[in-house]
Amino acid sequence: MSDPYRLIPYGMAHFEAIRRENKLYVDKTRFIRNLEKYKYTFLIRPRRFGKSCWISLLESYYDRSKTEQFETIFGGLDIGEKPTEERNRFVVMRIDFSVIHDALDTLQSNFEAYTTTILDDMCQRYPDCFPGSVVDSILSQANISAKLNRLFLHTQLHQIPLYIFIDEYDNFANTVLSRHGQDAYHSFTHADGFYRNFFATLKGGTTGGGLERLFITGVSPITLDDVTSGFNIGKNISLLAEFNELLGFTETEVHKILKYYQEVGVFDLDIGTCLGVMREWYNGYRFAEEATADLYNTDMVLYYLTECIPNQSAPRELIDNNIRIDYGKLRHLFLVNQQLNGNFDQLKSLIGEEEVTTEIQQSFPLAELTQPENFLSLLYYFGLLSIRGYFQGTPQLAIPNQTVKRLMYGYLRDAYKEVEVFPINLFTFTQLVRKMAFEGAWKPAFEFLAQAIETQTRIRDYLNGEKVVQGFLAAYLNVTDFFLFHSEYEFQKGYVDLYLEPFLAKHTDLPFGYLIELKYIKRGDALSETTLSHEVEQATAQLQGYLQDERLQQLTSVIFIGLVIVFHGWEMVWCEDVKVH
Repeated sequence: MSDPYRLIPYGMAHFEAIRRENKLYVDKTRFIRNLEKYKYTFLIRPRRFGKSCWISLLESYYDRSKTEQFETIFGGLDIGEKPTEERNRFVVMRIDFSVIHDALDTLQSNFEAYTTTILDDMCQRYPDCFPGSVVDSILSQANISAKLNRLFLHTQLHQIPLYIFIDEYDNFANTVLSRHGQDAYHSFTHADGFYRNFFATLKGGTTGGGLERLFITGVSPITLDDVTSGFNIGKNISLLAEFNELLGFTETEVHKILKYYQEVGVFDLDIGTCLGVMREWYNGYRFAEEATADLYNTDMVLYYLTECIPNQSAPRELIDNNIRIDYGKLRHLFLVNQQLNGNFDQLKSLIGEEEVTTEIQQSFPLAELTQPENFLSLLYYFGLLSIRGYFQGTPQLAIPNQTVKRLMYGYLRDAYKEVEVFPINLFTFTQLVRKMAFEGAWKPAFEFLAQAIETQTRIRDYLNGEKVVQGFLAAYLNVTDFFLFHSEYEFQKGYVDLYLEPFLAKHTDLPFGYLIELKYIKRGDALSETTLSHEVEQATAQLQGYLQDERLQQLTSVIFIGLVIVFHGWEMVWCEDVKVH
């Protein structure tokens, strides 16, 4: 290592500290100009995409108390070269609702105490705007809504420009929903609930003139719809093409980052190889229907770099634990009275198809989450689906990358296990998949699944269609990371149902890969020898063509095996390999 280099700000969300400590920063400040077109804004992005850092950036940019520090913080950045007239003009207050604990008996008191502390801190930072008597008057009010009303009256009367930032507005609400259920959630988001009253007060501030600007971030529009009866206090910029690249990294930006660390001598891996891995695992997010650029998840890229630098090997575990959306936080979407609901049917179908055509709903309440378009939109906002294009004038959404695909496979397995539909011994099955990957012993793994389906009869009701069965197989074969899973992968001008690509970037000595052609005969249709032979012959011919693909031939260290699998309803009636002529 020769010269000092910019350290990676993995896990950091304090923009000013990133700049003062000369950490890596990909300049996104140009978006401030477009953002100023809207006074009251709402931005939804998935977890770990940099929302908190962006709010920290805005806080530093607009804070009137940091005028003298502007060059230190923003010098050399796009907005530093051409700042707007609004820079350093505001009294700013930042509220982070991720710090609210979800214990129901203290939820409201914790909310009141935290927001009051934030309000008091803001007043203390601007004594020229809020003399002691004014502060006393504000803080003496009975609750946070009354305190904010008094604040807004003061800022309006004295023409004090006030900018409020709310980070992770739905964090504690989502936690309450997942842990305590809908009744607990409704108690503070509906009727005269304290959170609903809080947002009603903010709305009053925007219409009365005491609150000049408002910026809110979250991971879904549900809570805001519930507490405001639709987001009617500002502009939802989440689906606007002009803000598609606001958070996340473009491929060009990722390439520049890798190139920088290579040039300073702390990254000695092949850039093309690493970019290929990250493209497969971290890329694929698009946040506007008119946008053309796909984005990499910010956290995932920084995690990868942290593991590689200085001059280390690529991480063995490609999925950062911080990026995982725990099944427990989503289970309420799939389960009602320990029964899998219609949303689970959507998930099951999606895992098989890997894409779906639907309009993206900008706003919907929790009560309407069972409507398919709302549930699929929620998966989109969570980052589990992303825009891929259009089909017949309607957005086409798809699973963005291998990381998300593996998370969704896990949700399927966890849901089946929780309701005791298919509680198999995953440890035993994992060993069989290992033998499949390293020894070419594929048959025991499929026989294990076939026998488990035969003995655990409740799973049969869920195996109702070729794509569903295909998703089911992928979800369980995915218990290891030996393979990259591809559905409907193109070979020789055709599309194989499942391509289990050996993950050679991690397992360099992995000797086997698989192409699986799946045929499905409805359970109600008679299974004759003629019908079965026809399906097998058709699948065999397809695989023999696919296995001749030049890309497979070039991987000389790998033996690719074609498998024909036929299901008659839930029953596996054929599972054999294909000989290449």
